[in-house]
Amino acid sequence: MSARIGNRFGRVLLASAGALAILIGGVVGCGVAGQAAPAPPPAVRSGYAPVNGLNMYYEIHGAGEPLVLLHGALMTLDEFGPLLTALARDRQVIAVELQAHGRTADVDRPLSYQQMADDIAGLLYFLNIARADVMGYSMGGGVALQTAIRHPGMVRKLVVASASISTDGTYPQMLEAIRSISAASLAGSPFERSYARRAPDPAKFPTLVEKVKQLDLTFTGMPEDSVRSIAVPTLVMLGDADIIRPEHGVELLRLLGGGMPVDLGGTPRSQLAVLPGTGHISLVERTDWIHSMVDRFLTPPPVPARG
Repeated sequence: MSARIGNRFGRVLLASAGALAILIGGVVGCGVAGQAAPAPPPAVRSGYAPVNGLNMYYEIHGAGEPLVLLHGALMTLDEFGPLLTALARDRQVIAVELQAHGRTADVDRPLSYQQMADDIAGLLYFLNIARADVMGYSMGGGVALQTAIRHPGMVRKLVVASASISTDGTYPQMLEAIRSISAASLAGSPFERSYARRAPDPAKFPTLVEKVKQLDLTFTGMPEDSVRSIAVPTLVMLGDADIIRPEHGVELLRLLGGGMPVDLGGTPRSQLAVLPGTGHISLVERTDWIHSMVDRFLTPPPVPARG
């Protein structure tokens, strides 16, 4: 992302999170005369999991079926804001900060989708969770795909939001924008401020930026056969004005067993959601849309019995 995109992304998300905090602060405790106050949400649990030489920070929100939530590049969990809260209404959300991000200290290895996927598998093993749904946004979407490829038995369903599996999946001008990113260009940005609040060593922000750049600039794509091997139902999400080309979303859908006419008797394994009037940045703002679609996909309503 360019510095301009990064700044706008952070401003949008942090403003949304702040608005939610003000709303909650003004409503909690008011109640209605003669009625019991609603039960508070389950307390958030957090900790560190020793996986593959990494002490990975995680938080557990809500209760129910487990859903692993994976952030994008340069993000912390703070930037998920209302979306994390909404997803945790219906299930147990295990929100993770990946290598070198937020409270998870960096280690001496480059960022790679494969290694981060192995870290997620290690986290689930540490938490004694045999199988979970996995949802990833942007960089986290690539990690989610690799988790399903490398550890298929641990993934029940998959949600891949605004992620690419090939070098031509994004618009070419994005590559030039990535080349121009530096820690200096992000100085004072919401990304840097969030990292400074959460990271064990805030001085490592330039290292994170360079590792993210190398991850993007050395990415050569995921083999189609590997993606096609993913057997679990997958929801592919992107905006119609995303940095991911809409055609790529359709290509990914078909590799994952979707894109067939149900009216002619087909049974597609995977689904595609293209959010109107939505870009890469604003996609994570669409809390109501994302929550309703993800919830219906992960827990579809029962099919009524035929008389």
